[in-house]
Amino acid sequence: MTTDVASLLVPTATGLVRGIVADGVRTWRGIPYAAPPVGDLRLRAPRPPERWNGVLNGSSFGAAPPQSRNPSLTGFRRRAPMDEDCLTLNVSAPLEPAAERLPVLVYFYGGAFSSGSSTVKTYRGSHLVRTGEAVYVSLNYRIGALGFMDFSSFSAAGRTFDSNLGLRDQVAALEWVRDNIAGFGGDPDNVTIFGESAGGISVTSLMCIPAARGLFHQAYAQSAAPSSAYSLELHAAWARDLLEILNVPLADAAEALSVLPAEALVRATNRLTSKIGPADKPGSLSVSPVVDGDFLPEHPIDTFKKGQAAPVPLVLGTMAREGALFAKIVDILPSTPDRIEKMFAGTDPDAQARVLAAYPGYPSKERSVEISGDLVFWYPSTMVAESHSLVAPTWSYRYDFATPMMNLLGFGATHAMDVPVMFGETREPITRALSLLGGGGTLRELSARFQGTLLSLAKTGSPGDDWPRYEPVQRRTRIFDREDRIELDPFPERREAWSGYRGYL
Repeated sequence: MTTDVASLLVPTATGLVRGIVADGVRTWRGIPYAAPPVGDLRLRAPRPPERWNGVLNGSSFGAAPPQSRNPSLTGFRRRAPMDEDCLTLNVSAPLEPAAERLPVLVYFYGGAFSSGSSTVKTYRGSHLVRTGEAVYVSLNYRIGALGFMDFSSFSAAGRTFDSNLGLRDQVAALEWVRDNIAGFGGDPDNVTIFGESAGGISVTSLMCIPAARGLFHQAYAQSAAPSSAYSLELHAAWARDLLEILNVPLADAAEALSVLPAEALVRATNRLTSKIGPADKPGSLSVSPVVDGDFLPEHPIDTFKKGQAAPVPLVLGTMAREGALFAKIVDILPSTPDRIEKMFAGTDPDAQARVLAAYPGYPSKERSVEISGDLVFWYPSTMVAESHSLVAPTWSYRYDFATPMMNLLGFGATHAMDVPVMFGETREPITRALSLLGGGGTLRELSARFQGTLLSLAKTGSPGDDWPRYEPVQRRTRIFDREDRIELDPFPERREAWSGYRGYL
């Protein structure tokens, strides 16, 4: 099969872009969807990109947003280009143009809003495109202090700082998709957004952002933490903490934030999110969306509860052992008794006895880890599913499968292990290593089913006829395992114990 060279040259609103053929798909990389957020545009809402002359070479990914270069679960490469000028996206389409416009999949990466990049090999989406006859879009959005800390309270004459910059970037990218994706063979009237972890939070947050209305038509949230959005006051306190780490007087904040090297902001943010934040307010995420009363008018949990989130079909779910990864590798959750009890003391002391009683064996390490995962991921997702099911089709899942190696290492079906499974990348080094003791074949079979639910949602508005909708009475939930099954109201005792708990909201 020979790809028509002309099909690699695509016009966009800002100029021509030439793609390449890679991994069995046509792909266009590093396309600017917004102006570089540098100079006077640092810490400002994204602006439209400028037109370019000639043809943009779409063979290389754009620079990743500033972040730590330490090895991470996101797969970010040590030598990958990194720059504040990072607002680019990538499009992949089948080798042969289709007769009709194809469904569009738009992915938001995870990484606790502190790490991540669309350059990660797992996120390239070629398997989704080859298997599902879809057009796939991945993008970079600002992270860390430059994307998810709110410095608006430090705005000064002639220097304004905007809020929710990373989410604003995502909206700008979706606007680009609306305006340009038809040229790549995609249907702008059939866009499905999906993401994992911080990307899942992005999905549920975008459903509550007025500026995002109409820009997507289905949503799939993996391991979202929908409660991880906080008030202006709390974000302002975290911003002051960051300035203190940087030794910047509050009176000099506006000037300093305009000129400080990105590397300094990254180092300070890492210290805040890994040390100060978890110790001070266990269970919170200091680099996160802010309820600013404007772009994000109210907390997403409240928007969903009122039935005012975007009424689009939604699939969401969590891993069986979300907290295990964090307890062993990324120590930011309240997965120890002292953090758990400090969290309740600072949020809702009356809830402590009720919740802990639902985890027999507490304060064992195992029960503490379960509490942390349920607090951050499972229970908030249950609240969203319950509320959204009253206004739009909603499906809930739990991912239970773990290879023998994952169980031996003490992880089980933990956070982020479903990402390569969703993308069909089950032969990559990490998944091969986790299958050394067996389970590789089962993982590949599960990948086809798991990925199939996303493709079905994109094509038909439903993840499949064999998956009943979630509703607040029976709470039917699909369990992804060696053999999938439907369970009614998993863990009702835990759900009822957490009922009414609002954390730092």
